[in-house]
Amino acid sequence: MLAFCSLTLDAARSQPAHLTGLNIAGAEFNGRKIPGVAGTDYFYPPRATIDYVAGKGLNTIRVPFLWERMQPQLNGPLDAAELQRLSSVVQYATGKGLYVVLDVHNYAYYRQQVIGSVAVPADALAGLWQRLAEAFKSNGKVGFGLMNEPKGLPTESWLDAANRAIAAIRQTGAQNTVFVPGNAWTGAHSWASTSYGTSNATAMKNIVDPANNFVYELHQYLDSNYSGTHPECKNETVGITTLKSVTDWLRQNNKKGFLGEFGAGSDPTCLAALDAMLKFMDDNRDVWMGWTYWAAGAWPPSYFTSVQPVNGQDRPQMSVLLRHLSAPAESTGLGTQK
Repeated sequence: MLAFCSLTLDAARSQPAHLTGLNIAGAEFNGRKIPGVAGTDYFYPPRATIDYVAGKGLNTIRVPFLWERMQPQLNGPLDAAELQRLSSVVQYATGKGLYVVLDVHNYAYYRQQVIGSVAVPADALAGLWQRLAEAFKSNGKVGFGLMNEPKGLPTESWLDAANRAIAAIRQTGAQNTVFVPGNAWTGAHSWASTSYGTSNATAMKNIVDPANNFVYELHQYLDSNYSGTHPECKNETVGITTLKSVTDWLRQNNKKGFLGEFGAGSDPTCLAALDAMLKFMDDNRDVWMGWTYWAAGAWPPSYFTSVQPVNGQDRPQMSVLLRHLSAPAESTGLGTQK
């Protein structure tokens, strides 16, 4: 019991009170080329990019990777080489003082089969997370992002898989914060929608975490259909209008949220929209635990949401992000729910 309590306290001390950071994309690239060749087909975050994030005063990175590469067979062991690649990133980044959110970037699918199907039963994700939790539970600067943007399944099926995964994580003794997305790409704008079946606002209230240390992960892009595929933003207030209702939901249910992905182009409307959204989140830090912008990493310079420097020069979006860094604050247990 003493060891368990010590682990809990260490995790709480290690986590920033508010997260401000970037997704560093690359390890999820070429998802139809499995396993692919590391460094050619897909890319874990290089040290230079991690140094860039830390040097800017950001405190968090979200690291996408693929389930199929990390666990080549359902319920089987993790691939030793792939785990080492991820572990090296975690060790280096947390050594720089960064918090790392591990992101299984699979949309609730494994080898093109959805969770809850005969091929990928509901407890398959729990098998992955039990092994990942064993590997990373000793590092309180690591958060566990259950799944990127679940889609194509009933919300109840996703809820069941998420609760099984959380239970498996806690059975290892891990107290790390768990980042729990909703269904239907976990869009903030559609949190209460019934267009995809039972709404996240209804179903996801039934998340169960024995350690009471989780946050809801939401995503929100600022273009006309909220997909992040258009460089033009809807208007300067789109970020506020899309976050308002889910902010109210979080407060009404005494829960916490994390904006795991958002991004926009670099024209004046988009920069104003980014600034307004982040200001809104600053004003509602009682329910928003922070954000990670999409994205830095191994994108071509033409990728319009990228904040990867080009020839040593910052992208325009970076100046907006830097206006909203975490103010110095005491570290707390990130997602403790009441």
